[in-house]
Amino acid sequence: MNYRISQQAAALSPSLTLAIDAKAKQMKADGLDVVGFGAGEPDFDTPQHIKEAAVKALADGFTKYTPSSGILELRQAIADKFKRDNGLTYKPSQIIVSCGGKHSCFNTVMATCQAGDEVIIPSPYWLSYPEMVKLAGAKPVIVPTTDATEFKITPDQLRAAITPRTRLFVLNSPSNPTGSLYAPDELKALGDICVERDVLILSDEIYEKLVYDGAQHVSVASFSPAHYAHTIVTHGFAKAYSMTGWRLGFMAAPEPVAKAVDAIQSHSTSNPTSFAQKGAVAALNGSQDHLNSWLAEYSKRRGYAHQRLSSMPGITCVNSKGAFYLFPNISRLGLKSTEFCARLLEQEKVAAVPGIAFGADDYVRISYATSMVNIQKGLDRMERFARSLFK
Repeated sequence: MNYRISQQAAALSPSLTLAIDAKAKQMKADGLDVVGFGAGEPDFDTPQHIKEAAVKALADGFTKYTPSSGILELRQAIADKFKRDNGLTYKPSQIIVSCGGKHSCFNTVMATCQAGDEVIIPSPYWLSYPEMVKLAGAKPVIVPTTDATEFKITPDQLRAAITPRTRLFVLNSPSNPTGSLYAPDELKALGDICVERDVLILSDEIYEKLVYDGAQHVSVASFSPAHYAHTIVTHGFAKAYSMTGWRLGFMAAPEPVAKAVDAIQSHSTSNPTSFAQKGAVAALNGSQDHLNSWLAEYSKRRGYAHQRLSSMPGITCVNSKGAFYLFPNISRLGLKSTEFCARLLEQEKVAAVPGIAFGADDYVRISYATSMVNIQKGLDRMERFARSLFK
């Protein structure tokens, strides 16, 4: 039998973050003392009132199909969230509830891009963005950034990358993998260029609630009606509510895009899980008190991890402004990221993600969404490894 694989599928790269996490978990299962800095999910439990809402929905028999775009109650709660938090007005018909933030990004690309189109993606990037673009038959155009600019694309870089084929610009603030956060004036400058050149913006705002040092997240859609018309906001419940396994995301978009995404979803996944949607309603409409304690703990971990990484020989590290990642520069240690992480895991039993997965081979990603005990132990081991390499 000739199992011919499609060109789009054959061109995909496996997820290195999931691969590293799986290997670390297997080593743990084998009895090894592994410290995992790989997974991009909160180590806190889902708040109790959210779980109780889903349990009640199950008990009430809310287990059937829903509209493919999600229940109206949840889409209205999401619209209310955008109004309350971002000053953005969306009708429920502009909101699509999906099977995760990743699904919302994928649906956006599939609905707006096709063969011959180009999509501008600043690197370091979340590793799935280029693969989604390839699946749509479009071309990812990677624009490198470095720690010298806190991993932020400049207006000049964006303007130079735009061609007549540019369809979409991917903007992720706060960022995975770097934790960088664009200031409002920086966002507006990038948005202005997209409006001027008629380029759509995929604004991935899933880490919106996880920002530090008094910073405020701002959506690029909020600057003017023109910015609003050019922006598709993708989002989800995973990071701010520790609902990673619930697989619930959402997007807000101009009506034609939302309608196209709804059609795509109706023929692919259909609706997100019914009773999980009831939990999501409770997440948005219920208490947000957990965030203060989570942010305080993340901030403490971030400060400690940044200080430790910055003091290691041969390593420099820009502090994160959001999310729960640090992205240290290892270029002075003489190893590229894949070999660095492979040897770190083998020799010191510490799992980090190679920067090459994010388009930046001189860096590694460290997630501090783990306990302070693990962070201290893991960084002790990483420092020992760095000292063995630094000459």
